Amino acid sequence: MSQPKDPTAKPAKAPRQRKARFATDADIEIKPVYGPADVADLDPARDLGDPGAFPYTRGVQGSMYRGQFWTMRQYAGFGTAAESNQRYRYLLAQGGKGLSVAFDLPTQMGRDSDHPMASGEVGRVGVAIDSIEDMRVLFDDIPLGEVSTSMTINATAATLLALYVAVGDERDVPRDRLRGTIQNDVLKEYIARGTYIYPPTPSMRLITDTFTFCSRQVPQWNTVSISGYHIREAGSDAVQEVAFTLADGVAYVEAALAAGLDVDEFAPRLSFFFNGHNNFLEEVAKFRAARRMWARIMRDRFGAKQAKSQMLRFHTQTAGVTLQAQQPLVNVARVTVQALAAVLGGTQSLHTNGYDEALGLPTAEAATVALRTQQVIAHESGVADFVDPFAGSYAVEALTDEIERRATAYLERIAELGGTVRAIEQGFQQREIERRAYEHQRAVERKERVVVGVNDFVLDEEAPIPVAKVDPASERDQVARVQAMRARRAQAETDRALRALDDAARGTANVVEPILAAVKAMATVGEVADVLRGVFGEYQPVRTL
Repeated sequence: MSQPKDPTAKPAKAPRQRKARFATDADIEIKPVYGPADVADLDPARDLGDPGAFPYTRGVQGSMYRGQFWTMRQYAGFGTAAESNQRYRYLLAQGGKGLSVAFDLPTQMGRDSDHPMASGEVGRVGVAIDSIEDMRVLFDDIPLGEVSTSMTINATAATLLALYVAVGDERDVPRDRLRGTIQNDVLKEYIARGTYIYPPTPSMRLITDTFTFCSRQVPQWNTVSISGYHIREAGSDAVQEVAFTLADGVAYVEAALAAGLDVDEFAPRLSFFFNGHNNFLEEVAKFRAARRMWARIMRDRFGAKQAKSQMLRFHTQTAGVTLQAQQPLVNVARVTVQALAAVLGGTQSLHTNGYDEALGLPTAEAATVALRTQQVIAHESGVADFVDPFAGSYAVEALTDEIERRATAYLERIAELGGTVRAIEQGFQQREIERRAYEHQRAVERKERVVVGVNDFVLDEEAPIPVAKVDPASERDQVARVQAMRARRAQAETDRALRALDDAARGTANVVEPILAAVKAMATVGEVADVLRGVFGEYQPVRTL
């Protein structure tokens, strides 16, 4: 029986709080307590479903990691193909289940290692690949029919895929056994990253030609990894990451449909690539919202009927932009939080960054610790035994709904501007990212956001840690290698293949087949790109300020 209130009693004081307002990194206000009223509009059957069932909010597989763990990839590549091959074999020997290839900037930009613009950049941020000879060495003694290979390559994606297929052909690996992903997402290059070559329209043609080629020739290959990762690295928040990534996905689907492809022919091979950031619960909710939004877009907007066409399958990489040069071992904690959020958000594969990557390429020790972080989460934390354990959490479901609401508003704004390509040409996404990046930096400078070891908890002195360095001799060796290859190839055969590519690019034929023929005829990545530059031109970026 309740006691009557004492009219003389003073009202209870509001509990003391650390700050006046709490919000996620995307500036979604955080309530002190969440309850049923915060998810009153949630219909579990409509908005959650079961794991492995539409709208896939709870994951794309019914058993998730109870069936098998996510693919543990380690993103690596540096120096020459031979040096990177050693790292790949080491990572596979340490328990890695897939390869993720980083290419140097000249390769990404379609410049051979002996091009004047490549000087000083060869092998620096990834491996240098100039020709089929380099691709043979890169995957020496690696079973292409058994391992899954992801390649972070965009403007020259069709050429690197052709090189991979060509090496597989040489080894008599059936094309239908080749498994992997090319990033092939050039739209986010215009938005956030900058390694574009051609203007948007011909770039979209290259992508849709790759969709067609792979659907018929390399059916297990993921033909595009639509990337929010670099959008987030450029300074976006979680809402913008979801919105701009899905908007790019919509543009690729529309382009493929315009090219005459059936949605259920190519959509099952679309994949996504997201960033794993520090704001733990917001990140879990971000992944769940993205899955639900994409499922509804594909079913309701594009009429996709196959379940795999509606599933948002994604790779996650922990956030490079959050890694700090100060007290670098603290980055192990950051990476662990980010990786755990990705796993609880239902990722299909995961790369964990090395703690030393704010200082240079990861050392073998840092790469091993990063891989072990995933293995501890998988085998020791127990979280992989639960299928979507956050389902029904008032806070997580409320965050999921709010991220979807805000991301949908962005999609509607992009549609008003004429679609993704037109919005990019007007600088819309770029300006929105710049705004959020500026707001974040100002908050750090005012110490409204604490970055441990940077603007608080600073050490006066720090012990140095070993930093990996690329030997300058690697660049000289690579330049000599590509020049020697050109000197001994059958030049007339190479020239014929490049002329055939030029003819295809000027017409309407699929260009992937002539690219494949050209690389088999020993044409270089730069030579293929130069033919396409001559036909398509080069993109000039829009000013956003």
